[in-house]
This record gives sequence, C-alpha cells and structure tokens, in this order.
Amino acid sequence: MGNYKRCIFHVPNHINPDGKSGSQVRPIKMLNAFINRGYEVDVIEGYGKERKEAIKRIKKRIRQGIQYDFLYSESSTMPTLLTEKNHLPIYPLLDFGFFKFCRKYSIRIGLFYRDAIWKFDQYRKAVPLHYRIVTFLFYKYDLWQYKRLVDVLYLPSDRIGEYLPECRKMERIVLPPGAEYNTEIVTERKNFFKSRGSEDLNIFYVGGVSGIYDIIEFVKAIRDMENVSLTICCKKDEWDKEKKRYLPFLTKRIKIVHESKENLKKYYLKADVCSCYFDIKEHKYMQLAIPVKLMEALSYVTPVIATRDCCAGDFVEKTNIGWTIPYERAAICSLLDRLLKDPEEIVSKHKNMLSCLQDNTWEQRVIQIEKELRREKENERKIVKKD
Repeated sequence: MGNYKRCIFHVPNHINPDGKSGSQVRPIKMLNAFINRGYEVDVIEGYGKERKEAIKRIKKRIRQGIQYDFLYSESSTMPTLLTEKNHLPIYPLLDFGFFKFCRKYSIRIGLFYRDAIWKFDQYRKAVPLHYRIVTFLFYKYDLWQYKRLVDVLYLPSDRIGEYLPECRKMERIVLPPGAEYNTEIVTERKNFFKSRGSEDLNIFYVGGVSGIYDIIEFVKAIRDMENVSLTICCKKDEWDKEKKRYLPFLTKRIKIVHESKENLKKYYLKADVCSCYFDIKEHKYMQLAIPVKLMEALSYVTPVIATRDCCAGDFVEKTNIGWTIPYERAAICSLLDRLLKDPEEIVSKHKNMLSCLQDNTWEQRVIQIEKELRREKENERKIVKKD
C-alpha cells in the first residue's frame, strides 16, 4: 500500500455543504480536511436508507481485502437512532452494527461527540417531558454503544467530559473546531496590524443577540465608551424580535447588519478586535464548548475578547490570542480603555494569533486524528520489524 491512505467518514444524518450552524459546518470541514490530507474517503451519510447502501458497499470492499486506516464518525445533535425524518428508530441495528463489523476487522474507530445539551436545564426547559423521556433513553443508548465499540471518544472540550460519567473509562481526547488558513487574508491582516496606529477601536461581533447569546451589557459598555465602534451582525428576524431591548443603548458608533457568511469578510478585515463575549451565567452549557465563531475570528487573525470561565475563554487564555474578562460592564469598559491607550497590546495579540492559526486548522485536526487512530497500526508495524 505504501503511503496510500484510506478512511471511512460516518455521519448519521446529511452533510450539508451550505450549512450555517456549527453542527452543519463541522462535518463538511472535517471531510474536506481528510480529502486535502490525501485520503480516499468512503462516506456514510444521509438518512438510514442512504447509509445502508453506503455501508453495504464498504462492507463488500472490506471483505475483498481493501484496508482502511480508521473510521471517523461525527455524532448528530439527535440520538443516532432518531435521525430519520419522522424521528422513529427504523434502522436500529444499522450504524452500531457497522461499528461492530469494523471492530471485527480491526478498524479503529474515533467518534466526535457533538452535543451533551440533553444533560442540562436548557434542554429540559425547551423540550416537552413526553419527548424528553424518549430522547433520554436513546441518548443513553448512544453512550452505552460508544463504550462498547469506540476506541477514542473526541469531545469539544475538557469541561464537557465532566458531564459524561458514562464514558469515564474511555479514551477521551479534545478535538475542538478548526480554522481556515488563507494566505491572502493572513498577508492582508499582517499589513493591517503593521500599519495600525492609535486610531479608534473597531470591534466586530457576529452571532445571536438573545438567550444564550445575550450581549446587551456589552452594547451598554460600548455606548459609554468614546472612540470605540461596534458592528453587530445577526439574523434580521432575531433582531426584529429583540431590537426594542437594544434600541435605548444604540449610538451612531454601533451598527447593526444582517449579512450571510459569504459577506462577512469585509467586516472582519476592518476589525481591530472580535467579540466572543456574552452572558454565560444563566446558561451553563455555553461554558462547555468552543464556538465556531471563535475559530472564524482566528481565521482572520483578529484578536478576541472572550468571557472568562468558559471554554472559549480557556482557549483564548491558553493561546494568548486575546483577553478574557467577566461579563460585567465595568470589566469591558476597563479593558477597552486600556486598549485605546496601548494599541501595541492589540498588535501583540495579533502576532500570537499567527502561530495559533497554523496549529489549529482543520487539517491539523486531521493530523491529530491520524496520530491517535493509526497509532495501533504503527505499533504493530514496529513490532513486526523488530521480530
């Protein structure tokens, strides 16, 4: 086989190339990263009927002697058995039966566990009791199968592992979302920060403006600061529902836009700082994951303000690519005042982002998976050579 690489990519629902949410973005980014790393990828995705056909083809290849380096799977936000259109468990043995088949042929399995929101009050408040009773059983069934069949359980963060005692004895490894490395953007941003003086501070925020993404205290702080501007990009329908709350605090320095992902580039390229700063006190689940928007800011090598004591803040602190502060108006005003007086601090964080970006691309996530899931095969080769 030489250096030939082949893997199986499994998702128990559809991979959406045009997806907007983190749960839609991640699978297509990971799939493309495997392809960019030179893998021939056999994909299992879609509804049960489509997955069944793909599994049948792959099983035939495995029986014919075709070797796969590993199977990588991304879980759904729904329990695996309830991902049909009608949410009925029509294919109860399909996915985990295939995992069992792969283990029989010594194919190591890594699975990214996307979402443990069902363990939190946020889910209980949003989902009716009769529905929760069913989903809880199937979520727990997923975890039971992972324990039996999965070699490496990948998690969005260390913190989320604390809420998965069912998988305590498994090998659990953090695999956060990745960033995009674009040479043209990196060069443009280097020039931007190189020539940046002590002018006004321009902040860009993209995301929600209600519920777990409430940023009203942040907006109030910007209102009270001179020489600081803020651009908020959010969905129009959400803004229409929430704008009454925000209107009393808006100024000419606070701009509201409604743009698609494809049109965000111009805002990022003008920004000195990006915000991943919102109220997490009442929403514990928000403390456990790294938002895709944080990695998007990293793709534009733009320093980040993040809330302290959450996974986004942990990442920002560890990599030194921005600032973490408690969600308090006094804290944000104090930080912004400091950055206005010392613009070099922003440039310094930008430089840290350049190295952080190289270490945190989607391709780097695949390199990590290669090392962890091919490890056993490499050890087997060494033993054979030694003998």
